[in-house]
Amino acid sequence: MALRSALRNTQQAILADKALKALEKYPFEDISPDLAVKINPRAKRMALRLDPKKRQVNLVIPKRSSMRGAYMFALEHKYWIREKLAELPEIIEYVDGAQISILGKTVTIRLTYDKTLKNTDISLLNNNLFVSTNKEDPSIRIRRFIINLAKTRLSDLAYKKAALINKKISKIDVKDTTSRWGSCSHDGKLCFSWRLIFAPPQAFDYVVAHEVAHLRYMDHSPAFWDQCEELCENYSKGKSWMRRHSGDLIRYQ
Repeated sequence: MALRSALRNTQQAILADKALKALEKYPFEDISPDLAVKINPRAKRMALRLDPKKRQVNLVIPKRSSMRGAYMFALEHKYWIREKLAELPEIIEYVDGAQISILGKTVTIRLTYDKTLKNTDISLLNNNLFVSTNKEDPSIRIRRFIINLAKTRLSDLAYKKAALINKKISKIDVKDTTSRWGSCSHDGKLCFSWRLIFAPPQAFDYVVAHEVAHLRYMDHSPAFWDQCEELCENYSKGKSWMRRHSGDLIRYQ
């Protein structure tokens, strides 16, 4: 195991060095400063993949491909790269006066800074997120508060829906995912993206219903979709919102 790991690390280092030399030799940055070169030993063909979280486009290159060919491929698709990056929603920062959407409600961050305070205290009251802190940048604490809030709301709803179909949940996790909004394993573990807390109630409800339905049907058969719809408050509206607007959730970092 140790030898295999060492060989893998060595190969990764070699590929990373090859990518770095390619960046030095060819003007990839002129195409876009947010274009990242990734040499993947498992890739069979060149591909461009948008990474909304890192706000970059990854140029995935098979390890035996020429770097000149990779550059020409990226150059040929430069307008697509720039267009996709330009379409990314503007990041919302957790600063005083910022407005965030929590389950369909517009919430304003009310920040009070006092260096004499010993701790950061955060509370959600009506449509305000009150933050009293001794930190000049409490964004990490605010983010942690929102993640914990998301886990509480997601867990409460998931357990409620699971009880409706007499199924048990073994564990619920929230993670920092940006494309897979929920998952369900064969042993009854559910996982959700914490960013769902920023979605409207119908969409939030739909994703939870979708994963809970998988506790009974580990597929996407007609029976599964019937169960999902039965568990939803508003199936069509929730599913439609996630299909059309889920990318907007990436604004929240």
